[in-house]
Amino acid sequence: MQSLFQILMLILDVVWFIIIVHIIMSWLINFQVLNLRQQLVAQIWYGLERLLDPIYSRVRAILPNMGGLDLAPLVVLIGVYALRIILTNNIAAFY
Repeated sequence: MQSLFQILMLILDVVWFIIIVHIIMSWLINFQVLNLRQQLVAQIWYGLERLLDPIYSRVRAILPNMGGLDLAPLVVLIGVYALRIILTNNIAAFY
């Protein structure tokens, strides 16, 4: 059962990393450091968008409209971190 715990923690780590990469890329694109006309940047960006949009859209449906400010990535990051805390505090259930 310990391996199940480690697999769940690995999945949460990967999700955390993907969300952080998406946030940093969005900043770099908005500040025009990265250009979506470059093929590699566009492929990575649209791949991350397709991967994270189902998660973000559910969170955006709950959050109030904040104008141009998107808080969905922050809420998802807090949720992932909360899941890590819950799993770590209940590690005894995996033994």
